Amino acid sequence: MPTPPPATALLIDFDGVLRRWPSGYAGLERRHGLPSGSLRETAFAPALIAALVEGRLDDAAWRARVTQILTERHCAADAAGAVAQWSTDIGEIDRDLLAVLDACTAQRRVLVSNGSTRLRRDLAAHGLADYFDAVINSSEIGVAKPAAAFFTAALAAAGVPAAQAVFVDDSAGHVAAATALGLRAHCYVDLAGARVFLHDCGLLA
Repeated sequence: MPTPPPATALLIDFDGVLRRWPSGYAGLERRHGLPSGSLRETAFAPALIAALVEGRLDDAAWRARVTQILTERHCAADAAGAVAQWSTDIGEIDRDLLAVLDACTAQRRVLVSNGSTRLRRDLAAHGLADYFDAVINSSEIGVAKPAAAFFTAALAAAGVPAAQAVFVDDSAGHVAAATALGLRAHCYVDLAGARVFLHDCGLLA
């Protein structure tokens, strides 16, 4: 089997990899009279989240729609207050993983996210506005992972063919799609596994 060419670009997911979110919002929901789990269930309903990440709904419109649905379903609750408070959360950056990225020898670092139109604002709030060489955000290009067109856009931004790119994502489906296109890909579970993968790809000493 031929040896793959050296990896020169790292394509890395944001949510679930570099950015972490609370496991739930039970306290917030309780304070606003909503059933536990209702925020996540509503906001991440498949049809609604698809419209968000494909750019058919901007971030503000998505949150407004979540408020509307919750209000219709739970008329006695303060749905607007709950969504307003929930919307202030921008997650937390995994600083240990960021340190690994700092040590990575990839010539190009590209953030690849099925994100909302708020992504760049969140990156700026976390001090990462200029950290990546490029940001491929599904809501900006109108196509989301695992579509081949998403990876085509990411590789174009990285300026490399698939064989010279490595991809890290927390979705097994996204990893499978990338692998089928010729990228070396890793399904993120923890920092140790990511370190081993990047080392094996020649991007970490």
